[in-house]
Parts: sequence; C-alpha cells; structure tokens
Amino acid sequence: ELRHRASPWQRNLGYPLAMLGLLALTGISVLIVCFHVLELLLDDTAMPRGMQDASLGQVSFSVFGSFGAALQVVLIFYLMVSSVVGFYSSPLFTRLLPERQDTPLTKIIGNCVSLLVLSSALPVFSRTLGITRFDLLGDFGRFNWLGNFYIVFLYNMGFAGLTTLCLVKKVSWAVQAELIRAFGEDR
Repeated sequence: ELRHRASPWQRNLGYPLAMLGLLALTGISVLIVCFHVLELLLDDTAMPRGMQDASLGQVSFSVFGSFGAALQVVLIFYLMVSSVVGFYSSPLFTRLLPERQDTPLTKIIGNCVSLLVLSSALPVFSRTLGITRFDLLGDFGRFNWLGNFYIVFLYNMGFAGLTTLCLVKKVSWAVQAELIRAFGEDR
C-alpha cells in the first residue's frame, strides 16, 4: 500500500538508490571482513586485542585517513541498524515488536533489554570483524576469547559466508522474479 502511494520520483529513483546503497554497504563490509581474514592468516597483530597507549589524534585508525574513518562510522551504523532489523525479523522475536499505543510494560522492558544487549555487543562485533580497531572508550579488546585465533577466524568466516549467501539469495531471487514477471511467465 505504501509503494502504491509513493510518488514516481520515490518509486523510480528513491527505492533503487536506497537498494544500491544497501548493496554497496553490505558488499563493502564483506570485503573488509575478507581482508581481515587474510590479515588474520598472515599477521598475528590483526587479532582484535586491546590497544596499548594509542593516543587519540596521534594514531590513525584507518589506512585511508579521514575517508576511511568516516566509512568505518557509516559501516558501524549500518551494522547496528541491520542487526536490529534482523533481530526483530527473526521468528522468535517478532512478537516483541512494539505496537502503536498498545504495548504492555513487559514488552517495553523486553525491547529495552534487547536493544541494550545489541548496542553493548556492537563494539566487540565491529572489532572482531576488523571493521575498526578503535577501542570505543572501553576495554572491549581485553576479552580472553578475542585472543583465540580459531574463534575470531571462524566468526569472520561465518559472517562473510552467511552475509554473502543472504545477499546472493535475496538479489538473485528478486532478479529472477522480475525476469519472470517481465517475460509474462507468471501467469
């Protein structure tokens, strides 16, 4: 219903640009994780341990300077939003979604707890994937399991593999459905 009410500019320019932006952010995050996997295989310093004595402003946290730092911030926000959307889209937690002017207090508390857990896991998540090396004003790099090569490697490989699989599945199925509809085979 919202698609039919949207203006032609929004349908023909807005939605495709938003989709291309999402595809680009997903592709860039998978590419960064793949490079991090290669770094893990070749160099022991790529492990997401805590930083020692790195003063803010004196050490660049990105190879690409200011552009890379801005890209890291955008990717972290993208991962935050996509993890919240993925959380509420899972069959187990769809009942936790708040309803307008009809949300009981227990559901509000459940949403607050869920969002708190997701936001607390985000710094560790982004460090483990190699998206950022910044400590985010906490000792998130001091967890013992972040020093275990196998856990970090499998976590990165799982993220890269599953994200690529979801991306290929969604894009290929959408393209296939559009081709079937365009050739009139859907009737």
